[in-house]
This record gives sequence, C-alpha cells and structure tokens, in this order.
Amino acid sequence: MNRVFWVLLLGLGLAAPYLVYPVFAMKLLCFALFACAFNLLLGYAGLLSFGHAAFFGGAAYITGYVVKAFGFSPLLGILVGTLFAMVLGAIFGVLAIRRQGIYFAMITLALAQIVLFFALKLPFTGGENGLQGIPRGHLLGVFDLNQPLVMYYTVFAIFMVGFLIIYRTIHSPFGQILTAIRENEPRARSLGYDVERFKLLAFVISATLAGTAGSTKAIVFQFASLTDVHWQTSGEVVLMTLLGGMGTLFGPITGALVVVTMEEELAAFGSWVEVAIGAIFVVCVLLFRRGFVGELARWLRADAS
Repeated sequence: MNRVFWVLLLGLGLAAPYLVYPVFAMKLLCFALFACAFNLLLGYAGLLSFGHAAFFGGAAYITGYVVKAFGFSPLLGILVGTLFAMVLGAIFGVLAIRRQGIYFAMITLALAQIVLFFALKLPFTGGENGLQGIPRGHLLGVFDLNQPLVMYYTVFAIFMVGFLIIYRTIHSPFGQILTAIRENEPRARSLGYDVERFKLLAFVISATLAGTAGSTKAIVFQFASLTDVHWQTSGEVVLMTLLGGMGTLFGPITGALVVVTMEEELAAFGSWVEVAIGAIFVVCVLLFRRGFVGELARWLRADAS
C-alpha cells in the first residue's frame, strides 16, 4: 500500500503545476513539509509543541535577510535558515524536553512568543510590515527561480528530500525507539534508553525540517511576516497533523491539503474560513479519530483480514 502512496505522491507532485496554480502548489508543499516535520515530533515521539512557528517563521526571516542583505544564493539562504532553526530547536529542546504534557506545550509556546517579540522589534525584520522584497535569484547560478515552473520543481525537490529524511528517520532503529518511548516511557527507561536524549534529537530534527519549510516559503513568496511566527501558525500545523492522521506517514500531507485548500477557496469569506476549518476539525474528531489517512488505513486492514 505504501508503494501506491509513493507513486501517487510522485506523480501528483510532478503534474501539480499543470493541474493547479503553481504558487498554490508551492504553498501546499511548504506547509506539507512543515506538517510532516511536526508529525515526527507529535505522532512518533508523543511531544505536543505549541511553538513550532518559531522555527518555521524564524528561519523564514533569517533566509530572507541573508538573501536580501548579503546577496546569498537562494539555496544557500535556505541552508542558513535551516541551520538557524536547528540551533534554535536545540536551545528550545534543552529548556523544554524534561517537561511533559501541558507543561512541555506551554514552555514551547512561551519560547515561541519570545521569538515573535524579536520578529516585531528587531530592525531588519520590518516590524508589522514584515521583511519584503526577498529576491528569488538563480538556483546554482543557472536556473532562474522567477520562472514559475523552475521555482515549483525546486520546491518539490526540497520537499521530497525533507520527506525522505522523515521517512528514513521513522523506519530506522531511532524511529522505533521513539515509538517505544511514546507508547511506554517508563519501560523504555528500564531498558536503558536515554529518553531525554532521544526526545531532544527528535525535537531538533523536527525543528530543522520546519525551518527548511519556512525558509523555502520565504523564497517562494518573497517575504516573511509576523504571521509566520505567530502562535496561530503553530495551531494550524497541529490541526493539519490531526486532520490527516497523527502518526501516519502521509496523513500530514492530506491535512495540509485540506487546510490550505480551504484557506484559499474560502478567503473571500474572511474570518468565516476559521469557522469552517473548526467545524471540519470537530467532525473529524467525532467521526475520524485517527484522521483521514489513519481511518483509511484501518478500513483497509479490516478488509484485508
């Protein structure tokens, strides 16, 4: 079954700019990578972070600044933003990882609010206006990223690399240990695993890939704004993960597709889009507790048996 999903993912990814508006497809890929990175933390390590927008938006600002102010290439800018998110994730993780449940979530939220404050006050961020006019430039000095198709396939390649990293992490001994910690942490401790170290590593990997998604989004849309680091963005990625299916490989992509599509299609209705997304979330919790992909996988297993 996984092979079918892989073929669909690759096929739809390659055909997407010919089926939908390329900018919409690029936005979807950025948020899908963000959701997949968050799912690694929540779905496999069992850690609920309300501060992941700090990595997503913080990396977007750093990428935009180094590309605009120092003339970095877009790829190098994305790497710098990703590195920033990795370092920030390590700092957040060291401060928060020894707490559990709501205490862990609130610490990550509080730390993210500090990042939001800096994004508002630092001179290079543009304050409430955001960091605008980020140049796309050329990939490897050759490919003009101002061309929609070139930009799209660059974003798709970045998404696939990030997704493959997540896939490999989940299906490695490290991923199995994370699952064991999520299912029964005391037993994992009794087996001799350094639980805090494994949680910290998962947190840093998740933060790093969230930063990659934010950095890529900054290049695509050529700006970084306070919305990227706002707590509402952290809430949206939680929603995407739960809608698609927490702890499933392709669930966050489905959740991102649902949320981003609704935001685009219902944008004319203003704040009512939040009401519609909230209603879908309530229905999902009541009828699809494992998320769309989680319930589909359960039905397929039941039919096979």
